[in-house]
Amino acid sequence: MSKKNIDKLTIFALGGVGEIGKNMYVVQYANDIVVVDCGLKFPEEDMLGIDIVIPDISYLLENRDKVRGILITHGHEDHIGGLPYVLKSLNVPIFATRLTLGLIETKLKEAGLLGETKRIVITSDSELKLGCMTATFFKTNHSIPDSVGVCLATPEGNVVHTGDFKFDQTPVNEQYADLHRMAAIGQQGVLALLSDSTNSERPGYTGSERSVGAEIEEVFRKAKQRVIIATFASNIHRVQQVIDACQVTRRKLTVIGRSMVNVVSIASELGYLNVPDGMLIEPEEVNKLAGDRVVILCTGSQGEPMSALTRMARSTHRKIDILPGDTVIIAATPIPGNERYVGRTVDELMRIGAHVIYGPGSITGVHVSGHGSQEELKLMLNIMRPKYFIPIHGEYRMLRQHGLLAESVGIPREDIFIVDNGETVEIVDGVARKASKVPAGNVLIDGLGVGDVGNIVLRDRKLLSQDGILVVVVTLSKQDGKILSGPDIISRGFVYVRESEGLLDEANRIVTSTLHRLMNENVNEWASLKTHVKDALGRFLYEQTRRRPMILPIIMEV
Repeated sequence: MSKKNIDKLTIFALGGVGEIGKNMYVVQYANDIVVVDCGLKFPEEDMLGIDIVIPDISYLLENRDKVRGILITHGHEDHIGGLPYVLKSLNVPIFATRLTLGLIETKLKEAGLLGETKRIVITSDSELKLGCMTATFFKTNHSIPDSVGVCLATPEGNVVHTGDFKFDQTPVNEQYADLHRMAAIGQQGVLALLSDSTNSERPGYTGSERSVGAEIEEVFRKAKQRVIIATFASNIHRVQQVIDACQVTRRKLTVIGRSMVNVVSIASELGYLNVPDGMLIEPEEVNKLAGDRVVILCTGSQGEPMSALTRMARSTHRKIDILPGDTVIIAATPIPGNERYVGRTVDELMRIGAHVIYGPGSITGVHVSGHGSQEELKLMLNIMRPKYFIPIHGEYRMLRQHGLLAESVGIPREDIFIVDNGETVEIVDGVARKASKVPAGNVLIDGLGVGDVGNIVLRDRKLLSQDGILVVVVTLSKQDGKILSGPDIISRGFVYVRESEGLLDEANRIVTSTLHRLMNENVNEWASLKTHVKDALGRFLYEQTRRRPMILPIIMEV
């Protein structure tokens, strides 16, 4: 292979462009690969039975000897959730800040990978040598502490990955964005900038997290009964504000939901949450206290079916019931696609008689985004002044809008690369171009199965969910091929048997006549018999019902 073919800088995403979630970005120079983030996303509506979705890492597995490590920008699920699955087949070092690593270690412990995974704590002052590349970091503001951006110094030039960010001038934890370091990186020169596009369609600036605390405290003061507040478990700033409001209004706090309990426990141990002694109570103690002395902090801000808030709304939670007059705060904006679930949960809460505060944070005041709006995205572009710009972390329309923002601050259109997962940007001698694709897509996790459910299985599940299944059982004689028993037809999810006896009797007759015809023609291969039975029965059922159930012939010989 020629030197020119080896010595090139390649940048691409295995997840996180054209979608929200499963963030994973790859920077490769010659024989060294550095990965940034390793997230998951939750399944779309047509992914029936799927638990989570992670990136396809087949490219990394083919080049496992070149992977120098995975750098993690912060501790949200869409940036760390894929690690337990990826590390099982790609055991490489993990580099993350203290809180982020604490959250990761809980996941690795559950997966039995803690002992065999190399974990290195970094700070914003760390400098890592990763093959021919050097990684440095800078503090950013986001809705979780210890968030950082990454600067990778490569032989071609600096590649900057912002992570998820906004510019909060009054952060609640006083962890200010490191504007000086960002400006210094920009001064050195940035070859390529990969920047968060989530709020690229939102004009202006994103509000400060500090403004939310006062609103939450005001709601707590006014509430005559219990307050139930649902937010993202990983939004530690918001959790601290709930704790502070409880202290001011002299309320006790109970925490509900596995992920919320885990995060509160880890963040408290590591010193990122300050919980006064005696404030936390067990869920069983809630009913022993007056309603105006209690706050319940729980998961379920996205209306997830099994989350604590949703189960409370349906009166199926084992320990907590929502009562008429309770105040429920949903302190989050629905992720695109979750609006229907949130709406359903709000409806059920209102049926109970609860007072529900929900909707965009700009209206309720109890939520602000962790992502920068247009003016902040432009500020990042102006600080970094990259030669090339690659918008990331957002659906296609968001990437496109971010590209337009980059044009508005003077980056030429031809130097902006809007790519899909797997599409590579190659830079040789300072000149960038779109190059060949690498394998990228979804790996579906169903229970303990990783990647064993594909499009064909999903198609079958969709068919079963729409039109049901018909099982046809026939026993044939091995000697003369005559029908010894059956056909027996079993219907599940197609028609109610007691009300469709005539239809099923006719279906039985069609199967019998089809088998007799095939035997008279000396057709005795099982595959051929099954195909003919499926075709004949399928045609008949569609003519009668305009439905296409899955037909499963089972033929036995004795």
